[in-house]
Amino acid sequence: MSITHPSFGKLADNQIILFDTTLRDGEQAPGFSMTSDEKIRMAQALAQLGVDVMEAGFPAASPNDFESVRRVAVAVTGPVIAGLCRAAPGDIERCAEALQGARRRRIHTFIATSELHMAAKLRMAPDQVIETIKGSVKLARNYSEDVEWSAEDAARTDPDFLCRAVEAAIEAGATTINLPDTVGYTLPSDYARMFSDILARVPGADGVILSAHCHNDLGLAVANSLAALGAGGRQVEGAINGIGERAGNTAIEEIAMAIRTRPDALPYKINVDTRQILKASKLLSAITGFDVQPNKAIVGRNAFAHEAGIHQDGVLKNALTYEIMTPESVGWAKSSLILGKHSGRAAFKDKLATLGYGELPQAAIDEAFSRFKELADRKKTIYDEDIEALVDETAAEAQGRIHLVELTAEAHSDGKSKATITLKVDGVDRTETGFGDGAVHAAFNAIRAVFPHEASLNLFAINAITEGADAQARTTVRLEEDGRIVDGQGADTDTIVSASRAYVHALNKLIAKRERTIQLSPAFLTA
Repeated sequence: MSITHPSFGKLADNQIILFDTTLRDGEQAPGFSMTSDEKIRMAQALAQLGVDVMEAGFPAASPNDFESVRRVAVAVTGPVIAGLCRAAPGDIERCAEALQGARRRRIHTFIATSELHMAAKLRMAPDQVIETIKGSVKLARNYSEDVEWSAEDAARTDPDFLCRAVEAAIEAGATTINLPDTVGYTLPSDYARMFSDILARVPGADGVILSAHCHNDLGLAVANSLAALGAGGRQVEGAINGIGERAGNTAIEEIAMAIRTRPDALPYKINVDTRQILKASKLLSAITGFDVQPNKAIVGRNAFAHEAGIHQDGVLKNALTYEIMTPESVGWAKSSLILGKHSGRAAFKDKLATLGYGELPQAAIDEAFSRFKELADRKKTIYDEDIEALVDETAAEAQGRIHLVELTAEAHSDGKSKATITLKVDGVDRTETGFGDGAVHAAFNAIRAVFPHEASLNLFAINAITEGADAQARTTVRLEEDGRIVDGQGADTDTIVSASRAYVHALNKLIAKRERTIQLSPAFLTA
C-alpha cells in the first residue's frame, strides 16, 4: 500500500527516509556535547548531505537546547526539522514553540512500553501508558501534522502490548511509528519479525511510516536497521559516525552506502548526496574532538588504504579487485596532492576543496594558510592528514574564548621545567609562567595561571598523525569538572605546543559546557 505523508507527500514504494539524530541522540553521548553555534554548523552540513529529517535536539531539556533547536529551525532549509519530547504536555508545547520557525516541522514524542521500563522508570500501569500515548499524540497533532511516536525499548516490549500501543498512536494521529532497539539488545531476525508483526496485526500500520532506531551495544545497529527495511520499515534513524548513547547509534553513512553499493539486495531509493559524507564526518570530529577509528567503515582513514603488496597490485590493475565502492563516492580524494613550503595560496585552497573544506570563510582559510606555511618550514612532506588536522584545529579554536598566542618552554632532566605562555582571553593577551615535572606539566600550569579553574586532567594521549621524525603530534586532553567531561585535541610538530593546544581546546569546551549544564532525570532517557 502506498503511503501519503504530510511532509513528503506520496512516497514511492522503494523510498527510504533517512532520519539523522546526530544533534540529539548523538550529542547525548558523554563528551560529545555541542554549543549552539556548533550545532548550526553541523546542521548545515547535514542539510548539504541531504538527510530527510534532522532531529535538532530536546527543547525541554534546557534553555540552551531550546535555543539550539529554535536556531536550527530558522537557519536550516531542506530537511524536516524535528524536536524530541516526552509524553508530557509541557514538553510537547515547549517542542512546538522551538519549532515554530521551521519550514517543515515534526514533533517526536515517546514513552517507554517494555514491562521493565513501565514498572521501574515510569511507575505506570499498561493502561495508563496507553492513555498517555493517546493524549500526547493528539496534543502534538494540534501543533504539527507530522508527528512521530516512539515506543521506547520496543525491542523488549511484549508483542501484544506493543501492538496495542502502536494502534493507539496511529488512531491518535501519529504519521510515523518508531520501534527502537533502545539498548542494542535484539538480533536482525528478531527485529525484522517485530516489524512484520506490527504490519500484520495493527490496523492502519501499512498507511504510516515504520521507523528503525537501533543502538550498537552488540555491534548490530546497522544490520538490525537493514533487517527492518526488509520487513517493511520505511525510515532509518541514525547519526554521523555512529555516535550516540553508550556504544552509539546506527551509522547513517553505512546505511547510505550499503543501499548504494548493494541495490541487488537493498533495492531502495535514498535522497542523500553520498559525496558529502566524508565532509560531514570530519566536521563532526572537529567539533567534538573525537576522531573515528582508522578502520571505521566508509569514513576511517584506512577505508580506502592498501598496504599489502597483493592488494596494491590488484588495485593498480583494477580498483574493483579490492574496493567495492569508489573513494570519490563518499568524498575521499582520488589522489593526493603533495604540498610543501613553496606551495602558494591557490594550491592550498584547491587542496582544501579536494578534502571537502571548500566552503570555509576567507578568514579561516587565511589563518589555516598561515599555519600551513609555518608547518611547511618545519616539515619536509605535508600529508593530507596534516592539512586536515591543521584546518580542523583552526576551526575549533575560532569557536572558543581562549586562544594560544605564544609558548616558550624549557625542559630539564632534573624535572624542574619551565613554560611561559600567552593566551588571548576574550580578546585580551595574558602571559604567565608555570613550573612542573616536565615541559608539558609546566605548560599546563601556566595555562591554569592565566585562566584559573578547578578541572582535573583525566587523560593525556599523544599519537603521530603521519610518519617520520617530523610528524605532527596529535594530542588528546580530557578534563573533568563537577561531573562535566570534555575532550580537546591539538596538533603540532612540537609535542608541547600540541599538548597546549589540546588543553586550550578542552578548556574552551568546558567553559561552553558550564553554561549549558543539563541535569537530566531518569525520565530523560530516550529512545
